[in-house]
Amino acid sequence: MTPSSDHIHQLLTDGVRNQTYPGAVWAVGDAGGARASGAVGVLDPAEPDGPMLPDTVFDVASLTKILAVWSTIGSLWEAGQLPLDERLDDFWPEVTGHPLGQATAHNLLTHTAGLPLRAQLQNLYGTDSTAIRAGVLHEALHRPSGEAVEYTDRAALILGYLAEYLSGQPLDQLATERIWKPLGMNSTRFGPLPADRTTRTAPTELDQDTGSHLRGTAHDFSARLLGGVCGIAGVFSTADDLARFLQYMLDPTAAPARPGFGPGWTEESLTVHTGTMEPVRGLFWHPAPGTHHADRVWVHYGFTGTGMWISPKQDRWAILLTNKLYHTRDRQPLTAVRDAFRGLVFD
Repeated sequence: MTPSSDHIHQLLTDGVRNQTYPGAVWAVGDAGGARASGAVGVLDPAEPDGPMLPDTVFDVASLTKILAVWSTIGSLWEAGQLPLDERLDDFWPEVTGHPLGQATAHNLLTHTAGLPLRAQLQNLYGTDSTAIRAGVLHEALHRPSGEAVEYTDRAALILGYLAEYLSGQPLDQLATERIWKPLGMNSTRFGPLPADRTTRTAPTELDQDTGSHLRGTAHDFSARLLGGVCGIAGVFSTADDLARFLQYMLDPTAAPARPGFGPGWTEESLTVHTGTMEPVRGLFWHPAPGTHHADRVWVHYGFTGTGMWISPKQDRWAILLTNKLYHTRDRQPLTAVRDAFRGLVFD
């Protein structure tokens, strides 16, 4: 059953009126493609005559972890290049003899590696990318691996470094060649974006240094510090491209060409891997709040106000892209909208 577009439109329009975000783009579909979609609000409150459009480019923030890291790690796993359950120091010389070497890729994907929770890279390691990499890979663990589920951006940063080591390619090139290009995701790329693309890009938060809202440059400071490309954040994309990605996850025959990961990686990832520990995790995906085991809906969010959901059981996916960070870093108003949106689509 396709959810009511009218109800979704009203929900998201209310969010604009309440200044939860300037505008939003959404889409809902299944293995056959998009079944309903729309856009509400404005692209930039400073230009109120410019509407939010279906092809708006968004800073998708932590969706980078899925689009660039989870997918390329899956391609390496399916190619037999990455053993999930072997200690990292058994095959990654860069961490041999360091505390991180005791963890596994599985630990990183489930946020059970015991990594430090601090994320302020510049404050810890300075501004040189080589020093940052060494600092992240060689620092002591916060706790023994496998002991607890604790979310930290470092897991994605480290997995991005691991993907680069195993493939011999920079993360942006790896994701483009193995994932985005085969799927026809032609509007997806790491920033900073060229000037001719920023006019259709949703602005995010105010940059205190320039006095203007970031537009085409990643909001995430770690991504900017590392030149725009890292496992934490930095990717820009559109609803149409994300729809291609999610449709392929439900139907591998839907892609123009097969990307690096396949249905085996999707099935492996959309399964509980944390046993009785809470919060429950798959491999970089987690169950959406309020969903039940029998028809579990998996989700991943981005701090800028983005999110995507998928449920193989219901043969359905959904996308909600907003630039809520334009107004505030407060999570709660958008959390309420996200929960209501998920309910309209999947309940």
